Amino acid sequence: MAQPRVVTIHYTLTNDQGEQLDSSREEGREPLSYVEGAQNIIGGLENALNDKDAGDKVNVAVTPEEGYGEVNEELVQPVPRSAFEGVDQIEPGMQFQAQTPGGPQIVRVVEVGEEEVTIDANHPLAGQNLNFDVEVVETREATDEEQEHGHVH
Repeated sequence: MAQPRVVTIHYTLTNDQGEQLDSSREEGREPLSYVEGAQNIIGGLENALNDKDAGDKVNVAVTPEEGYGEVNEELVQPVPRSAFEGVDQIEPGMQFQAQTPGGPQIVRVVEVGEEEVTIDANHPLAGQNLNFDVEVVETREATDEEQEHGHVH
Protein backbone atom coordinates (compact mmCIF):
# COMPACT_ATOMS: atom_id res chain seq x y z
CA MET A 1 0.00 0.00 0.00
CA ALA A 2 1.22 3.48 -0.80
CA GLN A 3 2.43 5.74 1.97
CA PRO A 4 -0.43 8.06 3.05
CA ARG A 5 0.08 11.67 2.07
CA VAL A 6 -0.42 14.96 3.84
CA VAL A 7 -2.42 17.13 1.44
CA THR A 8 -2.61 20.89 1.89
CA ILE A 9 -5.44 22.75 0.15
CA HIS A 10 -6.99 26.15 -0.18
CA TYR A 11 -10.78 25.92 -0.53
CA THR A 12 -13.92 27.95 -0.78
CA LEU A 13 -17.18 26.26 0.22
CA THR A 14 -20.53 27.43 -1.18
CA ASN A 15 -24.07 26.07 -1.00
CA ASP A 16 -26.34 25.49 -4.00
CA GLN A 17 -27.52 29.12 -3.79
CA GLY A 18 -23.93 30.29 -4.31
CA GLU A 19 -23.58 31.67 -0.77
CA GLN A 20 -20.05 31.34 0.64
CA LEU A 21 -20.13 29.20 3.80
CA ASP A 22 -16.40 28.98 4.52
CA SER A 23 -13.05 29.72 2.91
CA SER A 24 -9.40 29.18 3.77
CA ARG A 25 -8.58 32.02 1.37
CA GLU A 26 -9.85 34.73 3.73
CA GLU A 27 -7.23 37.04 5.21
CA GLY A 28 -5.54 35.57 8.25
CA ARG A 29 -6.53 32.00 7.39
CA GLU A 30 -4.10 29.22 6.58
CA PRO A 31 -4.60 26.48 4.01
CA LEU A 32 -6.10 23.24 5.37
CA SER A 33 -3.84 20.18 5.75
CA TYR A 34 -5.09 16.65 6.27
CA VAL A 35 -3.76 13.08 6.34
CA GLU A 36 -5.26 10.95 3.57
CA GLY A 37 -7.46 8.15 4.88
CA ALA A 38 -7.58 9.51 8.45
CA GLN A 39 -11.12 10.92 8.05
CA ASN A 40 -9.90 14.47 8.77
CA ILE A 41 -12.25 15.85 6.09
CA ILE A 42 -15.60 14.72 4.68
CA GLY A 43 -15.41 11.65 2.46
CA GLY A 44 -16.83 13.19 -0.69
CA LEU A 45 -14.15 15.86 -0.75
CA GLU A 46 -11.30 13.52 0.14
CA ASN A 47 -12.29 11.00 -2.54
CA ALA A 48 -12.20 13.74 -5.19
CA LEU A 49 -8.69 14.79 -4.11
CA ASN A 50 -7.07 11.33 -3.80
CA ASP A 51 -5.11 11.51 -7.06
CA LYS A 52 -4.48 15.26 -7.13
CA ASP A 53 -1.10 16.92 -6.84
CA ALA A 54 0.25 20.39 -6.02
CA GLY A 55 -1.07 22.95 -8.48
CA ASP A 56 -4.22 20.98 -9.34
CA LYS A 57 -7.49 22.91 -9.15
CA VAL A 58 -10.82 21.15 -8.92
CA ASN A 59 -14.47 21.90 -8.25
CA VAL A 60 -16.13 19.23 -6.14
CA ALA A 61 -19.87 18.83 -5.54
CA VAL A 62 -20.51 16.80 -2.39
CA THR A 63 -23.96 15.35 -1.69
CA PRO A 64 -25.28 15.10 1.89
CA GLU A 65 -24.56 11.34 1.84
CA GLU A 66 -20.86 12.05 1.21
CA GLY A 67 -20.84 15.13 3.48
CA TYR A 68 -22.58 15.64 6.81
CA GLY A 69 -25.53 13.34 6.15
CA GLU A 70 -29.22 14.04 5.80
CA VAL A 71 -31.09 15.92 8.50
CA ASN A 72 -32.15 13.47 11.23
CA GLU A 73 -35.43 14.75 12.72
CA GLU A 74 -34.79 12.68 15.88
CA LEU A 75 -31.90 15.05 16.65
CA VAL A 76 -34.34 17.98 16.88
CA GLN A 77 -35.96 17.86 20.30
CA PRO A 78 -37.30 19.96 23.15
CA VAL A 79 -35.38 20.14 26.41
CA PRO A 80 -36.42 21.82 29.66
CA ARG A 81 -35.30 25.43 29.93
CA SER A 82 -33.68 24.44 33.23
CA ALA A 83 -31.05 22.55 31.18
CA PHE A 84 -29.58 25.99 30.38
CA GLU A 85 -28.91 26.88 34.02
CA GLY A 86 -26.77 30.00 34.30
CA VAL A 87 -27.61 31.25 30.80
CA ASP A 88 -29.70 34.41 31.04
CA GLN A 89 -30.47 35.01 27.39
CA ILE A 90 -31.24 32.04 25.11
CA GLU A 91 -31.88 32.86 21.45
CA PRO A 92 -32.37 30.83 18.26
CA GLY A 93 -29.07 30.23 16.49
CA MET A 94 -27.00 30.04 19.68
CA GLN A 95 -24.78 26.96 19.98
CA PHE A 96 -23.97 25.00 23.12
CA GLN A 97 -21.91 21.96 23.93
CA ALA A 98 -24.14 19.28 25.42
CA GLN A 99 -22.93 16.24 27.33
CA THR A 100 -24.48 13.13 25.75
CA PRO A 101 -24.02 9.41 26.40
CA GLY A 102 -21.82 9.41 23.27
CA GLY A 103 -19.68 12.29 24.53
CA PRO A 104 -19.79 16.04 23.99
CA GLN A 105 -21.93 17.26 21.11
CA ILE A 106 -22.64 20.71 19.68
CA VAL A 107 -26.35 21.61 19.64
CA ARG A 108 -28.02 24.64 18.07
CA VAL A 109 -31.03 26.41 19.58
CA VAL A 110 -33.95 26.37 17.11
CA GLU A 111 -36.82 27.75 19.17
CA VAL A 112 -37.23 29.21 22.66
CA GLY A 113 -40.46 28.78 24.62
CA GLU A 114 -41.52 29.57 28.18
CA GLU A 115 -40.77 26.11 29.58
CA GLU A 116 -38.85 24.39 26.78
CA VAL A 117 -36.04 25.10 24.35
CA THR A 118 -35.95 23.18 21.06
CA ILE A 119 -32.44 22.13 20.11
CA ASP A 120 -30.99 20.59 16.95
CA ALA A 121 -27.97 18.28 17.20
CA ASN A 122 -27.63 17.84 13.43
CA HIS A 123 -24.46 19.28 11.90
CA PRO A 124 -25.34 22.78 10.58
CA LEU A 125 -24.49 21.60 7.04
CA ALA A 126 -26.52 18.35 7.24
CA GLY A 127 -28.89 17.90 4.31
CA GLN A 128 -27.04 20.37 2.10
CA ASN A 129 -25.13 19.92 -1.13
CA LEU A 130 -21.65 21.35 -0.60
CA ASN A 131 -19.66 22.89 -3.43
CA PHE A 132 -15.92 23.16 -2.97
CA ASP A 133 -13.56 25.20 -5.14
CA VAL A 134 -10.19 23.64 -4.26
CA GLU A 135 -6.56 24.30 -5.10
CA VAL A 136 -3.99 21.72 -3.97
CA VAL A 137 -1.12 23.72 -2.49
CA GLU A 138 1.21 20.89 -1.47
CA THR A 139 1.43 17.14 -1.04
CA ARG A 140 4.04 15.13 0.86
CA GLU A 141 4.40 11.75 2.51
CA ALA A 142 2.90 11.59 5.99
CA THR A 143 5.41 10.93 8.75
CA ASP A 144 5.05 7.76 10.83
CA GLU A 145 3.87 9.91 13.76
CA GLU A 146 1.21 11.65 11.61
CA GLN A 147 -0.05 8.27 10.39
CA GLU A 148 -0.16 6.90 13.93
CA HIS A 149 -1.98 9.96 15.34
CA GLY A 150 -4.23 10.47 12.32
CA HIS A 151 -3.58 14.20 11.99
CA VAL A 152 -0.98 16.62 10.65
CA HIS A 153 1.86 17.77 12.92
